[in-house]
Amino acid sequence: MKIINVAIDGPSGAGKSTLARLAAKKFGFIYIDTGAMYRASALKMLNLKIDIKNDIPSVIKAIADTKIEISHIDGNQHIYLDGADVTNLIRTPEVSMGASNIAVIKEVRLKLVDLQREIAKNHSCIMDGRDIGTYVLPDADIKIFLTASAEKRAKRRFDELLEKGENVTFDEVLCDMKKRDKNDEERAFAPLKPAGDSILADTSELNLAESERLIENIISERLEK
Repeated sequence: MKIINVAIDGPSGAGKSTLARLAAKKFGFIYIDTGAMYRASALKMLNLKIDIKNDIPSVIKAIADTKIEISHIDGNQHIYLDGADVTNLIRTPEVSMGASNIAVIKEVRLKLVDLQREIAKNHSCIMDGRDIGTYVLPDADIKIFLTASAEKRAKRRFDELLEKGENVTFDEVLCDMKKRDKNDEERAFAPLKPAGDSILADTSELNLAESERLIENIISERLEK
């Protein structure tokens, strides 16, 4: 059976993880959340009290001895950091900002990209991130650039954090979102941008069910060609 790779890129809070996970389940593909790998890397640095932005040599040294693994249990992705399941520890605003900061470090990206490419080589998968279609999987069969306005993305993330009991304000979430966008778009190595052959999917005015149908229709149409 032919291996199919689907790349979904887009800014923070666009709903990539949720929609990629739903589409992977529908089409029977493995779901790979690359952002979780960067979050796990950031979590390690936070635990070690390493200043990600200002102490890059320490980050590079620590990442060399870091083991990050992905497994799927009952259809759900779990991320392991040095053998410990950190799936539920990597979704805080502090880790989110740390992930954005650590993602600009070339040595970190190279380490994680090798793992991502190895998974895609052996499995049909839907992989989401910032540079999947442009850098990680430039030959992906289907490329989607998923986006929404910063305000819409911040509102979705704000509601998600409130549900988890996080004590944050909408303005704080929006500010973090804009900082992450700037980091992702302006980083020197593999910045966030649509691949030349990607399909734009703007979900600013769509609810979850409508967004899900949009992504699944795009994939279905391309698979039929």
